[in-house]
Amino acid sequence: MNRSRICLLQIGLLIAVFALWHMLTKPGLLPPLFFDNERQAAFFFGEPLKIFSRVWVWFVRDADIYRHLAVTLTETLLAFGIGSVLGLAAGLWLALSPTASAILEPYITALNSMPRIILAPIFAVWFGLGVASKVALGVTLVFFIVFFNVYQGVKEVSPVVLANARMLGANPKQLLRHVYLPSATSWVFSSLHTSVGLAFVGAVVGEYLGSSQGVGYLILQAEGSFDINTVMAGILVLTGFALLLDALVGRIERRLMKWQPREAQTEKL
Repeated sequence: MNRSRICLLQIGLLIAVFALWHMLTKPGLLPPLFFDNERQAAFFFGEPLKIFSRVWVWFVRDADIYRHLAVTLTETLLAFGIGSVLGLAAGLWLALSPTASAILEPYITALNSMPRIILAPIFAVWFGLGVASKVALGVTLVFFIVFFNVYQGVKEVSPVVLANARMLGANPKQLLRHVYLPSATSWVFSSLHTSVGLAFVGAVVGEYLGSSQGVGYLILQAEGSFDINTVMAGILVLTGFALLLDALVGRIERRLMKWQPREAQTEKL
């Protein structure tokens, strides 16, 4: 099946989901399934037309979401970038340093098993209620995903390839550049696709706990007034931008991974 046909089917499925959602929350179109009436369903799940109307007001009529969106995207991109770089550096270092890896392994395992969301109030105390506390939370979510993927990618370098490279006279820097990094690259990009969503989670959760701006702040305000349509609109906006960032990561991956067979790239996506 070609790519354009798959895209059409994906769009068709999305339209069908919203159409069914609309019918379940619009009086008279379908018999109520799980609620006494459609108004109860609309109260709990929102109404698609009102959700799209809220998005239209945010972006076009009032155009008041841009400053909030800019804050959330800034927090997300900073957390994503810093966490990815730190995870890549730490993964390479420990994978190539067996002694350091053996010493730090129990501490890394303990930190990874900690539910990082509970750190959000601590970061708020340490860094305040500004951007820094949200970025710090996002970094803790992104770091371990990238770290473990890089660590595993370097560890799985073929011993035969390493032996051949050393036999040809490759020094440690050349091994890192031409053997270890190419081996870890595919693992890195696999982790980045997951990390985009986690960076958004860190930013939004931080905004929930204390903020005066950001999309998470808008969602929190709407929840306080039981405005489910605005909550759903905020979730829809965050989801859309998360997909855009993921698509950007995929585009960069395809550029840097030209040496990889196209079939392998398609399977990963």
